Amino acid sequence: MKRLRYCFLLVDIGFITYWLITILHLIPAEYLYNNYQSPVMVNWNWSFFPLDMIVSGSGLFSIYLQQKNNTDWRKWAFVSLLLTSISGLQAIAYWAIAGEFSITWWLPNLFLLLYPLFFLPRLFKEL
Repeated sequence: MKRLRYCFLLVDIGFITYWLITILHLIPAEYLYNNYQSPVMVNWNWSFFPLDMIVSGSGLFSIYLQQKNNTDWRKWAFVSLLLTSISGLQAIAYWAIAGEFSITWWLPNLFLLLYPLFFLPRLFKEL
């Protein structure tokens, strides 16, 4: 759980931080993706907000439950990991379909897609 806890803290706090930065428009223009200001792209980006907040809430809640020795932490961790991977997949799928590549956007989303795959099989077995 120690490595998973660090990953959850990184991702969950990262999501919360990303959305605060987005709300406050703190991302420098040179790091924004193409057509960032178009209404369709703004809507696409914000469509991830509920999913990302569920990821963060479930991940942080699983840490809380684990610290309380509540075995339900595994269920919440499984949900968080699965949704994290889905979030990364959706973003990567969009960029691939759009034919756009920016390491700034691909790398974090590939991480979101792939890192859960290291923990999901073990959690699935434990459940």
